[in-house]
Amino acid sequence: MPDDLCFLSKKEANPDFLFRLRYTTNKILDILELFYDTFIIKAPKKSTLLLRMIVLVFVMVCGVYICSVCLKQISIHNSAGILTLGVIEKPCPEPNIEPWEIPYVHYPKPKTYSRAECACNPVRHFAILSMQRSGSGWFETLLNNHTNISSNGEIFSVKVRRSNVSMITETLDTIYNLDWLSSASKNECTAAVGLKWMLNQGVMQHHDQIVEYFKTRGVSAIFLFRRNLLRRMISVLANSYDRQAKLLNGTHKSHVHSPDEAEKLARYKPYINATLLIPNLELVEDTTAKALEYFKSTRHIILYYEDIVKNHTKLLEVQDFLKVPHSDLRSRQVKIHKGSLSNLVENWDEVQKAIKGTHYESFLFGDYRR
Repeated sequence: MPDDLCFLSKKEANPDFLFRLRYTTNKILDILELFYDTFIIKAPKKSTLLLRMIVLVFVMVCGVYICSVCLKQISIHNSAGILTLGVIEKPCPEPNIEPWEIPYVHYPKPKTYSRAECACNPVRHFAILSMQRSGSGWFETLLNNHTNISSNGEIFSVKVRRSNVSMITETLDTIYNLDWLSSASKNECTAAVGLKWMLNQGVMQHHDQIVEYFKTRGVSAIFLFRRNLLRRMISVLANSYDRQAKLLNGTHKSHVHSPDEAEKLARYKPYINATLLIPNLELVEDTTAKALEYFKSTRHIILYYEDIVKNHTKLLEVQDFLKVPHSDLRSRQVKIHKGSLSNLVENWDEVQKAIKGTHYESFLFGDYRR
């Protein structure tokens, strides 16, 4: 039997296979020789045709067996020698950024849609960390006015989403992978994606794990606070009242878009417990200080509502922080509580007396408009 059986050269064939093939071939030759000696030499001439048929069938069976072995060997040989080729995506070019920025640049691959021609547009992750009635709603509308920024609202106001760390990280993963679809989503052209996250919505409770997540996933924190905590308290009390009273035609609105609606809501003057006023203000200050301490190792920026109102260049700082092109950001929201605080509180004399002489006394004066 030739060595190049099954069209395999010695260089290509497996040595074990050639050994088995030679062994099988020799066995077949021995059997054929036995058949020849037994049936052809010793058998009567009248049975020659029958014996030839038997030998022919036997040879055919052996041939089929040999071919099957050859095909199997060739298949194994070829599968080992051919690389399995998949669809190789073209890598995105390295962005022209500073080395320290690399961990904060991402190329999400959403499961719900394709980013198409914007697939190689880098995306940065952010979270607005704030407290209720600190101007975060207004600030977020300003960010969403930018073509390339998507801030998805107060996601963790739904308790189940912050029930444990696993739920929090799973929700964050969905948001930062651009799979959280909301009215603010820009989808393909998004260059910065984030959310508004109140400090009482799991941030302080799970701060260690959240800080680690921010550092690992390259999330930048935008702290937004209010300097005048007394004005914030008035806004909190008024909003809480409207949640029950629904002053605007039976509906509750935390934010309004017309001066008429703002004027109607501002007619309510909350009563402030003067005895608890100072402890409540201290509690807010303490929470703010702890949040800044917890997240000091993350990339962050600290903003104050009053500064943004008075100085619009602060919005340019935010856009620089998020590495997006400068844009003139605007909001349709209208401020509710304007003017002197004495016109906004029912028991103003008591409040004034409680604050005077403390380091909160400056809260009694000054106003700002937008």
